[in-house]
Amino acid sequence: MNTLRFTAGEPAVEITRVAPRRWHALDDDRVTGRAEATTRPDGRVFLSVDAWHRSVFDQLVRTVLATLPERLHTVADETDQELLAAWRQAGLTIRRREWEYVVPTDPRVTGPALPPPGVTLVPAGAAEDGPLRKLDRVVRAEVEATVGWQEMPAEVLVRPGDTIVDPAKYAVAAEAGEYVGLVRVVQVTRLPRIGLIAVRTVRRRRGIARALLVHSLGVLHEAGIERASAEVNEANEAATALFEGLGARRSNSTLELVRHGR
Repeated sequence: MNTLRFTAGEPAVEITRVAPRRWHALDDDRVTGRAEATTRPDGRVFLSVDAWHRSVFDQLVRTVLATLPERLHTVADETDQELLAAWRQAGLTIRRREWEYVVPTDPRVTGPALPPPGVTLVPAGAAEDGPLRKLDRVVRAEVEATVGWQEMPAEVLVRPGDTIVDPAKYAVAAEAGEYVGLVRVVQVTRLPRIGLIAVRTVRRRRGIARALLVHSLGVLHEAGIERASAEVNEANEAATALFEGLGARRSNSTLELVRHGR
């Protein structure tokens, strides 16, 4: 356990390293701030800091950045200007913006789920386990070979090997005896989230993603749920057009910031 004391021109706090990547700020043995660096499955290290006062926040961040030499990331609500200023002052720069959308579920707004000829929609909970897992592996390999999973929303599960945790959350599109597209809907809060929607590269631009999404939204609507949410990378023009074409509206935006390693 390592401890540092800050006093010059700031509230006297002790920064204590309580674990290899976890720190506490102590004021007379009272915890006034916490910092933790966690490694996500795609290898990125994200830093989170929770402090009662800005000065304590700054001290925690300085300590962590001085201790960890690698590239570090964090996320912040774009409307929280004070937090963004603090991260920028610490030397982090904006890497990308992620839009959060509120998506209507009413078919009168989204339109009908009309897959292209030869494509069948398989409802969530009815997909065959083996083919679903195969499609998941193929889709992830295709994404990694192009933009890379580091460009995907944080909500998307990314880890080596099998990434299907609950097959019942996935609806799929089938064509010519194989699964070619999938959508995952998760109930993380009272507002369901579209966690992932993806179509095989060779099957794109035919309306499969739209049909899958509208189908899943329609199921939510039948259950009495009027809205869902989704996160979209600002640079993903196709996804942005898809959601806005269904009447989705932007409700918030999150910025990912980065400190390049030494």
